[in-house]
Amino acid sequence: MNSALLVIQIILAIIITAFILLQAQGSGLGSTWGGGGETYHTRRGVERVVFILTIVAIVLFAAVSIAAIA
Repeated sequence: MNSALLVIQIILAIIITAFILLQAQGSGLGSTWGGGGETYHTRRGVERVVFILTIVAIVLFAAVSIAAIA
């Protein structure tokens, strides 16, 4: 059981990493330290789906982590 939960955690960690990298906006180091944040836009289409899937994956990861402890 614990090995199955560990495999699920690893898979979810890879998925979360991929989703976060897909959401990266504003390439370059200038946006890292405060630059490039002058505009606001809403998430639409695929960007919104990836954002929601990221949240779902994080919640699943947390639940599997708690289940692995118990």
